[in-house]
Amino acid sequence: MKILGIESSCDETAASVVEDGRVVLSNVITSSVEEQKLYGGVVPEIASRRHAECISQVVKKALDDANVTIDEIEAVGVTHAPGLIGALLVGVNFAKGLAYASEKPLVPTHHLRSHIASNYITDTELKPPFLCLVVSGGHSHIVRVNSYTNMEIVGRTRDDAAGEAFDKAARTMGMPYPGGISMDIEAEKGDPFAFTLPRPVVNDSPYDFSFSGLKTAIINTIHNAQQKGIELPKEDLCASFRYAVVDCLVTNFMKAAEDFKEDTLVIAGGVSANSLLRRRLRDECNKHGYKFFMPNKAYCGDNAAMVASQAYYEYLDSNIAQYDLNAVATLPIDYR
Repeated sequence: MKILGIESSCDETAASVVEDGRVVLSNVITSSVEEQKLYGGVVPEIASRRHAECISQVVKKALDDANVTIDEIEAVGVTHAPGLIGALLVGVNFAKGLAYASEKPLVPTHHLRSHIASNYITDTELKPPFLCLVVSGGHSHIVRVNSYTNMEIVGRTRDDAAGEAFDKAARTMGMPYPGGISMDIEAEKGDPFAFTLPRPVVNDSPYDFSFSGLKTAIINTIHNAQQKGIELPKEDLCASFRYAVVDCLVTNFMKAAEDFKEDTLVIAGGVSANSLLRRRLRDECNKHGYKFFMPNKAYCGDNAAMVASQAYYEYLDSNIAQYDLNAVATLPIDYR
């Protein structure tokens, strides 16, 4: 079964054809990131306009690269939530029009569920149930994946997401957007113990995260040094901050795995490309005898292959939308 996936939740316009939820036949991505760098982050209006300008060409190229026509597609999957509402609307409306015109089922797909599905196209052996750490610019969750379409939130951030904290800290250091990638590169050259940073704890929930205080601590460290005319080593700042964020993520994730007796652990989302996070979790899982899965770095960021993969399982679960489907800016991953 071939599914066409469409993704437009942020600044990537993407389309992909995936067969049986696992085999990627095409994966086309175009991004407005270079334009967004001028503003230090994503400007929603710019992202929406760029989606509208190129979505038709991106979908056509995905079909051409897969060597299929729309008639050979079984269903059209599209990210309908969560994300920037204007950006989502471009993808949803295009998908509705395409599905209606070609008389194909329309499959609504949750962005975070799709990030988890990036692991299905990376490793065909992975099947639910498992415990997943979903970390991105806007989300930080620990999720029990009971089935391909049934999920339960175990822990979440109470304030900033890990990716957001990386981006804002990096911007304070004068690094280009997206800051998390730039910081990861610099951190590889630094001393992770050069600066002492806090490890925020949410007392009433051992699996929840809080990155606001940690972000403030690194920003204050930088500003205090600037006011005194002291130049801090950027590599050490990056390494120390990255180590602190990853330490929080790994500690809570491993505690959840132990408490819920889960022996298959998975990571997903843009921050799952972080070099230290991948190493730390691989080492921890090896030490405890857990199975560990992580997506190929090509599928960590926003893409449509993950959307088409998840749409396949939503389709099998009869999650078919009517043509009045609307975009939703916020929607929990465990929606039914």
